[in-house]
Amino acid sequence: MSGRTPGSLLFAALLLGAAAAFAQSPAQHYPDRPIRLLVPNAPGSSIDTLSRIVAVKLGETLGQQIVVDNRAGAGGILGMELAKNASPDGYTLISATTAASTIALLLHKNPGYHPVRDYDYIGQFAATPNVLVVNPALPVASLKELIDYAKARPGQVNMASAGAGSQSHLAGAYLMAVAHMPSLHVPYKGGGASVAAVMAGESHWTLTPAPAVMSLVRGGRLRALAHSLPRRSALLGDIPPIAETVPGFDYSGWQGLLAPKGTSPAVLAKVHAALARTMNLPEVKEAFAAQATEVVLGTAQEFRKLVQESLEANAKVVATIGLKAE
Repeated sequence: MSGRTPGSLLFAALLLGAAAAFAQSPAQHYPDRPIRLLVPNAPGSSIDTLSRIVAVKLGETLGQQIVVDNRAGAGGILGMELAKNASPDGYTLISATTAASTIALLLHKNPGYHPVRDYDYIGQFAATPNVLVVNPALPVASLKELIDYAKARPGQVNMASAGAGSQSHLAGAYLMAVAHMPSLHVPYKGGGASVAAVMAGESHWTLTPAPAVMSLVRGGRLRALAHSLPRRSALLGDIPPIAETVPGFDYSGWQGLLAPKGTSPAVLAKVHAALARTMNLPEVKEAFAAQATEVVLGTAQEFRKLVQESLEANAKVVATIGLKAE
């Protein structure tokens, strides 16, 4: 005999088994159950629309259903906090947005998270312009006419937003400040409600992410006056940029995927690769184009840098329009 006892052989076998288990990639069997996608916005919002397009096709690419979980509130803070505290096992992802990841942080004294430090990054998937829309019955056909209309009626013109701290809130307030266009900010509970208010004539205008309004513009239920990209875009047809009337105006949004901090790098890499394949699908590109949204996909590091730069840029906007943290 070799001199090994049954106990030593058993111990050696256990060590080999542990080593083999350790050597296995955490992503080897991932995903083996449905994935939750937290959306820090209300159903029917532009963020929700894009998130659902991605969720369906990304789920097909990964081979598991991705269930959208809308957690709106406090400008996205509720959803971001829930994601931060979720188990870092790859089965909770978050659809990160300009508002929830940067604006909310600037407008709340104790948001409970930091967008750059408290999450693992997967990648950006969209760049979204904001579109300025009015009720078709409003007697204005251009941004200049809307500015003149508001100046002639101080205290009588309302701007709708998806709520305090939303992208439409900051975009609209920024436009009011730099264009000297007096309007009363009326916050609603979500992008769908704010757009509906403009269609109903409760509010006069909103500057909101394109996916929330482009189908309504095409259907004649809203009139688009301008968009927030710095130059004209084929995605937006003959709608002019705000910058043609208000030089230098440039305020659009982005969207991407994050995961709770501590998620396995192998899982993050697998999701990123699946996201890249998903965003290159012709049907996804067509669906995004219909929402006047550009498909953008880079590395996790590029996305983290974008969020940091967006945080700094939005801090300047907040200072310009005089908003204070609450």
